[in-house]
Amino acid sequence: MTTLVVAVTEPKDRFRDLVASEWLKLWSLRSTGWSLLLGALAVMAFNVGAAWDHYRYWTAYDEVSRAGFVANGLALGDAFTGNAAMVLVLCSAAMGAVAVVGEYGSGQVRTTFAAVPARGSLISAKALVLAGVQTGFGAVVAGGSFWATQALLSLRDAGVSLGHPGAVRLVVASALLAPVCALAGMALGALVRRGAAAVVGAVVLLLLLPAVLSEERHLTAVLSHGLPLRAWRRLAGEGAVGPFPWTTGGAWLVYGAWAVVAVLVTVVVVRRRDQ
Repeated sequence: MTTLVVAVTEPKDRFRDLVASEWLKLWSLRSTGWSLLLGALAVMAFNVGAAWDHYRYWTAYDEVSRAGFVANGLALGDAFTGNAAMVLVLCSAAMGAVAVVGEYGSGQVRTTFAAVPARGSLISAKALVLAGVQTGFGAVVAGGSFWATQALLSLRDAGVSLGHPGAVRLVVASALLAPVCALAGMALGALVRRGAAAVVGAVVLLLLLPAVLSEERHLTAVLSHGLPLRAWRRLAGEGAVGPFPWTTGGAWLVYGAWAVVAVLVTVVVVRRRDQ
């Protein structure tokens, strides 16, 4: 009697299945929802607080100051402040780091790699989910901050609309700052694989370096222009003057470069260190 042997080939993991898996994995972390909620409240609190100060002390300003505030559209500066941007950078980078470090800490990463040998596709799916969630988070925070601050200042006839020059760019740049920093945090998490160390690294790289690097010298100015927070400041309307001014086009390129390099670094590190 002849025995018929049929070779069974397991189907390859479809990318959309990997995306769905990473989506469930991200939201299975209890910290995800709370981090997004508390982060959004903290960021919006800084912005609304700045607008509230102008609203509250509006009558204390002289007439020339009030007229200049309105004529120069200074209300746009309250729509998303520098302090709010720094909080956003920290929250997003920390969430990106936790998305990777959490799996290594729990040991779940071994099961994940056993189930999905295609690590490049796996990391790409994780990055896509992380970027998507953070883009939504950034859009809600940036859009909500703009609406709340301008609605408050409009009570003094000092608010601006989205049609104001630079308003849309500010909102979009603020929203996209979140996924860029989250991907950077993901790369740091893959490199150090410890939550606290990844967060400290994010603070040094994304927050301290922009404060340390001077724009008075060409080398340090170029280095500072290549950082996400400085790119945001340029897109927000700052950094257009000085001995080495930066362009808005260059700032957008910085955003894109950081996102792409962060994903590539994560893929390379995971492939080489987890064989």
